[in-house]
Amino acid sequence: MTVTTSPAKRATPTQPVTGSSFLSSTRLVAEREVLTMLRLKSFWIGLAVILAGLFALAILPGLNDDEPPSVAAVGPEAARVLTGTELEVRQVADVAAAEELVRSEEVDAAVVPDTTGQSATGVRVVALTDPPEDVVVALAITPPVDLLDPSESASDQHELVIPVFGLVFLLFGTGGMTIAQSTVTEKQTRIVEILVSTIPVRALLSGKIVAGALLTLVQVVVLAVAAPIALRLGGQSEVLAAVAPALGWFVPFLVLGFVLLAAMWAVAGSMVSRQEDLGSSIVPLMLLVLGPYFAVMIFNDNATVMTVLSYVPFSSPLAMPVRLFTGDAQVWEALAALTLLAASAVLVMLLASRLYSGALLQTRGKISFANAWASVDRPSS
Repeated sequence: MTVTTSPAKRATPTQPVTGSSFLSSTRLVAEREVLTMLRLKSFWIGLAVILAGLFALAILPGLNDDEPPSVAAVGPEAARVLTGTELEVRQVADVAAAEELVRSEEVDAAVVPDTTGQSATGVRVVALTDPPEDVVVALAITPPVDLLDPSESASDQHELVIPVFGLVFLLFGTGGMTIAQSTVTEKQTRIVEILVSTIPVRALLSGKIVAGALLTLVQVVVLAVAAPIALRLGGQSEVLAAVAPALGWFVPFLVLGFVLLAAMWAVAGSMVSRQEDLGSSIVPLMLLVLGPYFAVMIFNDNATVMTVLSYVPFSSPLAMPVRLFTGDAQVWEALAALTLLAASAVLVMLLASRLYSGALLQTRGKISFANAWASVDRPSS
């Protein structure tokens, strides 16, 4: 006589397991997931693309500096000072006209007569937001510099650093897609029934999250090491000095943010039984990643909005490092946001563990959250 054991009986997600057994199972699953990811060409191609983009953003702007800076000159004294330089000089009638050209960014700076008598050179340099070092160096003198619209932080630094932070957040935020796809594949091929007959379901979930977090940490560390090299090669030493403290905070924020989302990606995968149905299941998660990304990119110069975003767990991995970079956040704020993010990750993992356990062995199409939640307490038949 043949005895058939149903998958529901072989899988006992609620049965008690010892701590050593759970940790051992989690480690085995994590090792399997890490090795599987490292064998994928897409993993290495993705990392290579990120590194190539980082170096391109740091180096390419410096290659466009072949054209000499343009300046507006007012009066004979300015013309004399500019004689023999390689600057592109544009003569204008008066200081007001020169300032208008600077404001419209038609010229990089203006050299105008010094009416205060404070300059030994007889001229002053007028710029828009930041001192034009290339113009001052070309003059071979050190005249006073007046800024029409001084910035608190260099605009070119914002244009380089904030988009890079946003891109890295976006890539790693959606990186949990592999966990969802892996879960669906295991359900579709019925491999999951074999897995949960030997290890607890929660250990399977924990192993996937640990593996994803480890790989994320490795990739972030690689980027953290590569970023200073890229900035030095691109002649962006001042950017490196400004971004280094924020970069150190970006690593723990990004890893915890990945753990927060990874549990939800796993649940999204467990709610469907076919790869074709995964698209509808991950829409809320994509909104949780794209929403914070666009919010920070649009409102990064709004102090109130950025303060709120830096404490919301789903957006704090991006918003708080950006605020630290711009100097708008204190260390205690970063610690508070990091603590809140860690607590949220633990809470989400506990909730996700129940949903994952309840949905993993159900293979009858898309499963509702209510059904997944209730099936954990439902006795096996």
